Amino acid sequence: MLIDVSEQAATRGERKERTRAALLDGTLALAADRGFAALSLREIARSAGIVPTAFYRHFTSLDELGTTLVEEGVRQLRLALREMRRTPDARLADTVRFVFEQVDSNTDLWGFLIRERRGGSAALRGAIAVEMQLIVRELVVDLSRVRNLDHWSPEDLELAADLIVATVTDRIADYVVTAPRERPRIVDRVVLHVRLIALGMAAWDPDAVSSR
Repeated sequence: MLIDVSEQAATRGERKERTRAALLDGTLALAADRGFAALSLREIARSAGIVPTAFYRHFTSLDELGTTLVEEGVRQLRLALREMRRTPDARLADTVRFVFEQVDSNTDLWGFLIRERRGGSAALRGAIAVEMQLIVRELVVDLSRVRNLDHWSPEDLELAADLIVATVTDRIADYVVTAPRERPRIVDRVVLHVRLIALGMAAWDPDAVSSR
């Protein structure tokens, strides 16, 4: 009997997780056509094969569903980047290319993030801003370990990190709507942009600028 109860609980948990995943996937598919703000709870529930009232077993609101997509998507990227940075010979260009490999693996999610970053609900815009700022902060830590940047202030490092992240994310917006055969050209251009930023950082003296 104990085994049966345990198996039933596991089955219920698995079904709930499958339904939750179906709600997230269905939302991405629907939002690709009209944007998240135009979606109704009823059609999202229908996309997952459940009645609208069952939606609340998984999320308290549409905003919570949207912010879950944001948090899970960007968190996956942050964790992957963190793991990559543990590789001693990781280079800036390799990191940029790795970011776009992650985008390639889930273009629906990244298309959603890019669209909602500017035109979504306030809750989604806030969630995306928070997650992107976490990426900036982790990049600040990485930059602070670079030998010729060790005299930079945290504020200067954050300016540089913010510029790099903004450059990459802005081009992701072009990448997700571009034909696959044209995407390598975009990545190559982003790598050049980031290299130019790195060259400027190497030549820039924050102490001289602050003393003016």
